[in-house]
Amino acid sequence: MGNREMEELIPLVNRLQDAFSALGQSCLLELPQIAVVGGQSAGKSSVLENFVGRDFLPRGSGIVTRRPLVLQLVTSKAEYAEFLHCKGKKFTDFDEVRHEIEAETDRVTGMNKGISSIPINLRVYSPHVLNLTLIDLPGITKVPVGDQPPDIEYQIREMIMQFITRENCLILAVTPANTDLANSDALKLAKEVDPQGLRTIGVITKLDLMDEGTDARDVLENKLLPLRRGYVGVVNRSQKDIDGKKDIKAAMLAERKFFLSHPAYRHIADRMGTPHLQKVLNQQLTNHIRDTLPNFRNKLQGQLLSIEHEVEAYKNFKPEDPTRKTKALLQMVQQFAVDFEKRIEGSGDQVDTLELSGGAKINRIFHERFPFEIVKMEFNEKELRREISYAIKNIHGIRTGLFTPDMAFEAIVKKQIVKLKGPSLKSVDLVIQELINTVKKCTKKLANFPRLCEETERIVANHIREREGKTKDQVLLLIDIQVSYINTNHEDFIGFANAQQRSSQVHKKTTIGNQVIRKGWLTISNIGIMKGGSKGYWFVLTAESLSWYKDDENIL
Repeated sequence: MGNREMEELIPLVNRLQDAFSALGQSCLLELPQIAVVGGQSAGKSSVLENFVGRDFLPRGSGIVTRRPLVLQLVTSKAEYAEFLHCKGKKFTDFDEVRHEIEAETDRVTGMNKGISSIPINLRVYSPHVLNLTLIDLPGITKVPVGDQPPDIEYQIREMIMQFITRENCLILAVTPANTDLANSDALKLAKEVDPQGLRTIGVITKLDLMDEGTDARDVLENKLLPLRRGYVGVVNRSQKDIDGKKDIKAAMLAERKFFLSHPAYRHIADRMGTPHLQKVLNQQLTNHIRDTLPNFRNKLQGQLLSIEHEVEAYKNFKPEDPTRKTKALLQMVQQFAVDFEKRIEGSGDQVDTLELSGGAKINRIFHERFPFEIVKMEFNEKELRREISYAIKNIHGIRTGLFTPDMAFEAIVKKQIVKLKGPSLKSVDLVIQELINTVKKCTKKLANFPRLCEETERIVANHIREREGKTKDQVLLLIDIQVSYINTNHEDFIGFANAQQRSSQVHKKTTIGNQVIRKGWLTISNIGIMKGGSKGYWFVLTAESLSWYKDDENIL
């Protein structure tokens, strides 16, 4: 690949980045990119501004970067900036660029210092930059400020992880030199996703603020915490320089002078500083794109084939044709009905292995949850016996009865049957809730048509709610039927006659039948007129008798 083609790699990925951002599909493919990671006040913004040579990033206390900023640097004769969300508008005043970043951030995240993972795409054209694309991520924080949620640290960490866990993402870990490198938040996160240091580029800032007598020589020489791509040291403007509007060009000259004059860094001065860092990143990003391009192209082609296959079903679809719209509408509604039925019947194409849902969950409600609710009902045997005693005595009145009156039995039994209403109605509620959850899962396929999705869900849910009332009425009616008439002739009812019958059945079961225990030939002596004679007989010994015969055909 020639140099000209190599130079076109980064702009090519920039166009893909813009296309995915415009479509809202930036996570479908892992674009080769460099993500800038660091703690608050680590110097990330200063490094990026030094690349551009202009002050254009928001500054202040707390979390300033609250959305990922995709910064695309393009070599050009003219100097201006463009935002993807403001197509056609060129910003030549970089103060306006800062205000636009702040306004666009507030538009999505609000004014309460919240964060969002939706990126802002900014392209800067300048003769002072090399082709380079960086993603500036929010600074790692520990303590929420203002109206930020308590889990702001977790949210920022998750957002950073979304980018740096991708194999195609290089990690620019920015760490200030005046803090312990072992406690660097940026290097710690990079270590989690890149334990061998193959994708991480270290940047050490604030070298001029280290305590007197100390230096970061071992780190910059890649001896202390080795990284495959090494470290680059930079010296940014101080807050005083920024407030005093110190020129970035003058700051870079001072940076160059610092490395050349410092005894610990002069021997590696040609490998330090912002210009060298920019060249390193341009070269490494270009090489990274070249290395990952084959796999990236294969994934892109695979997705293209998948989309073409999906589009095949709609190739003859004409949006302006009302009959086509009606047909498409009917097909989607029919598909919803099929999906709903499959989820209830359990014959769907995809089987959920994580949790019960649809028909399986309803089956569990009937066969496990309902019996459990019945068993869970409070039952006090002592209290029940007391109620039975009071019922019998109250019915007998001043008389002393001999037998248990039917009215006492019915009063106690009906009271127990009525207790079934609670578990029964609760089971209906659980089934209804699962049906509505199933409807919501089935309408996910209609997500591209929000109004159709919302209306379908509303109509089906209302129909289910209507059935809910009738179902509960039917359940209560069944219980009332059981309360109204108690059939004492039913085979499961243990009355006097049935108890006697069961007792006899049990007795029969325990009696051993007239089964054969043993049979064979038996010789009997001293029989007949002639004493001392003997004769053989065929005998059969059963559990109840002993019989003998002339032969084995059981003939006497």
